[in-house]
Amino acid sequence: MKPAGRLQAAIEILTDIEQRHRPAGQALADWGRGHRFAGSGDRAAIGNLVYDALRQRASIAARMGEDSPRAQALGALAFAWGQSFETIGALCDGSKFAPEPLSEAEQSGLNTALPQEAPSWLRGDYPEWLHPSLERAFQQRAGEEGAGLSKRAPVDLRVNTLKANREKLLKSLEKFKPAQTALSPLGLRVAAPVGPGRSPHLEADTAHGRGWFEIQDEGSQLAALLSASRPGMQVADICAGSGGKTLCLAAMMENKGQIHAYDADAIRLRPIFERLKRAGARNVQVMRGGEEDALKTLAGKMDRVVIDAPCSGSGVWRRRPEAKWRLKPAQLERRLAEQKGVLELGAGLVKPGGRLVYITCSVLPEENGDQVTAFLQRQPDFRLVPYRQVWAEAMGSEPPGSADGSTDTLLLTPASHGTDGFFVAVMERIAPPLRT
Repeated sequence: MKPAGRLQAAIEILTDIEQRHRPAGQALADWGRGHRFAGSGDRAAIGNLVYDALRQRASIAARMGEDSPRAQALGALAFAWGQSFETIGALCDGSKFAPEPLSEAEQSGLNTALPQEAPSWLRGDYPEWLHPSLERAFQQRAGEEGAGLSKRAPVDLRVNTLKANREKLLKSLEKFKPAQTALSPLGLRVAAPVGPGRSPHLEADTAHGRGWFEIQDEGSQLAALLSASRPGMQVADICAGSGGKTLCLAAMMENKGQIHAYDADAIRLRPIFERLKRAGARNVQVMRGGEEDALKTLAGKMDRVVIDAPCSGSGVWRRRPEAKWRLKPAQLERRLAEQKGVLELGAGLVKPGGRLVYITCSVLPEENGDQVTAFLQRQPDFRLVPYRQVWAEAMGSEPPGSADGSTDTLLLTPASHGTDGFFVAVMERIAPPLRT
């Protein structure tokens, strides 16, 4: 396909998403099935343009003066891909498979810069109704942090230390030009592509089939590492999902001790079995999804309880950009209730002296610090362990600052740390005093 055809396809897909309220991935897949002539490079370029338009939807609309699918696609070419006004105008010549010529308003919009005094929610490309939350988290840096969540994400890998090490994996994947992650001692990173370029399909590589690595964002790796799980421990991962953090825990524990993997959604849990086999993780007991009563057998026995809580997903907006525009207050309220419930469930499993590790992929304080504060008020036998102390225990290196300025809990973000948005709070159950 020619660049003009790719642009027109992106406009059509964005129209489909808007009119039928469909997920972007589904709309792109359906377009691909209906246009078999499009090659993999075409599909990648079109997908990149669609997602970049969604990532920067608010600022594009402000510059272009409208929020139509055509304006989104044109704006993404100009402001995300850096294409010149002349280049875009040449694509829009009205010929077969090409968009109609640019209007005067569009020409003006493509030459419009976002004013420095623009509100943070425009500069940061996030919904205006969430501004009070992001301002509370980041103060005057809300726009900058939001903008970090509006850029493309790299592909991060976690070395599976049960089968390989970072040096071995670097050599194996050298054709993809990976670099070591800045904070995680287990990570490698393949940079995000620019413009129409596509990320390599790393899961098709032989090293993945051998179980040498898993695709896992550096922030997610750090969250698991901050559980400070050790060989021989009893650990419950009660929001295990498909097992990303479970696999990291198994490697940290060197297959010694026991991990109890549970999720309320049995369907989400199903992929864990194949992943465990490939990774060589043998100390994981997968519990029946949705059968909460089974967790009662673990009550008061766990050294670590890891809770990767259901949340808004605001920390992964750069990977799922449409989610930020679909999020509604009622959905956030439901997530807050679910977080409270899973914290109470997890608290009952922790033994005296054990730790509860609360994780979200969110940057919203309602889901993070507010939940922790409320939990500690309900559960006076738990105390916060400052994240700097936990970092020293787990990694023995200098910890980064938290993006929200906290000294007790850690908030990782793309703008501050180069990771997805992740929040981690570690709480310890106070052991009763010894009897004399």
